Amino acid sequence: MLKGSMAIWLRDMLILRRSIFSELFAVVAYPLTIYMAFGIGMQGYIGLVDGAPYSLFIAPGLITMTAVNAAYNESVWSLWFHRRVQFTIESYRVTPVSVSEIVIAKIFTGFTHGIIKGCAVGLVIFSITPFRFPIENLLQYFLFLIPGSALFSCAGIISGTIMDKPETIGKVEAVLVMPLIFMSGLFFPLSSYPQPFISWVRLLPTTALFEGARSALIAGEMLSVSALQVTLSAIITFIMAVYIFRYKMSE
Repeated sequence: MLKGSMAIWLRDMLILRRSIFSELFAVVAYPLTIYMAFGIGMQGYIGLVDGAPYSLFIAPGLITMTAVNAAYNESVWSLWFHRRVQFTIESYRVTPVSVSEIVIAKIFTGFTHGIIKGCAVGLVIFSITPFRFPIENLLQYFLFLIPGSALFSCAGIISGTIMDKPETIGKVEAVLVMPLIFMSGLFFPLSSYPQPFISWVRLLPTTALFEGARSALIAGEMLSVSALQVTLSAIITFIMAVYIFRYKMSE
């Protein structure tokens, strides 16, 4: 079943290879600017957050944010463009490639973009700033980054399948995706929220993602419940993405 998915994924990777440097430059600029402005510029005013310097506190979140944003954007815009502009999806459907293979390939593509671009931002932050972490913490960190990128890739597939207008896609990202990221403790500890609100915020898979990724990368602490929450959310979203895409293509 994955043979067709692999063929489409390889095609998308060839396209990425042609523009890899411009893609990485564009994706690195935004989180690096935020890190320089807040992590370094504001560190002297903020001091320690949860026992860590502010620049260290926000670095894992910026790396994770880059990965999941890249996964979402690649999935949603690639699927919309290939479905509504280039009609590449229709070309795939006259081949032996199944509908499920198409959506799985697009999820893999978004996921791959997320991992590559997240790692690129991490390397840049690591090379030009004082941000450091024990190398053995990377394995635990990837246990959050991988399902987190898959979760946002699947969410992008759902948005790109349901929405036919590009302005609608932009509105969803502005009023739903970005607030979910920023509300999840990317720039501040959850203890800053009023106590009754914290329990609701912790139900968000993005909260489990950012909290767990930070603990894994900085302290080497594995938050198993958070990892399970992110993984289950990714699996549920994957099932929804495949079902919605197959339903839309059958119309």
